[in-house]
Amino acid sequence: MFNKVIALIDEANNQDPNSEQHNGENFPKESLYALRMSEMLTRFKPDANELMQIAVRAQHIQRWKSPRSDFEMNKQGYHQWRSALYIFHASSVVTLMQQAGYGEAEQNRVYDAVAKKDIKRNPDSQLVEDVASLVFIEHYMLGFANAKPDYNEEKWIGIIRRTWQKMSDEAHEFVLAGNITLPAPLVGLIHKALE
Repeated sequence: MFNKVIALIDEANNQDPNSEQHNGENFPKESLYALRMSEMLTRFKPDANELMQIAVRAQHIQRWKSPRSDFEMNKQGYHQWRSALYIFHASSVVTLMQQAGYGEAEQNRVYDAVAKKDIKRNPDSQLVEDVASLVFIEHYMLGFANAKPDYNEEKWIGIIRRTWQKMSDEAHEFVLAGNITLPAPLVGLIHKALE
């Protein structure tokens, strides 16, 4: 069942019309993201059970099908989009889990984790949030910074602090112990934000 649902998640993400380069090779964007999530989970929580491996792999499943442009381009629209994404991703992975033969209790646990239910209180949701934050810092923060040249230092410190606040103490320790690669041009800013 586990191998089947992972294959179904990967098959879904391989349909992404958007691509991203990694080591000189083109990947479907969400396929590469899913692989990075799984790789980070292996580093951060190597003993994670199979349900959390599924949740982490499906965190962004078929994200391109719910574009930001479908919502108002303001703060409220952004939050509505994020909430809709959580439900979309969670529902999508549950459908694939049903196809693979997982039971209702297992489906519900993965749904809650991917939908980010009760973050800070639900350890499954917090684990997905931790891994997503670690992947963002290591792989996407620099690209995000380069795409926002109008953001000043104060704005960036706020973004870094908000990312940090989403993470558990365990994830903080993981970063501070040097277990992820920080984006070199942003290291000074990251240290400043965390002081």
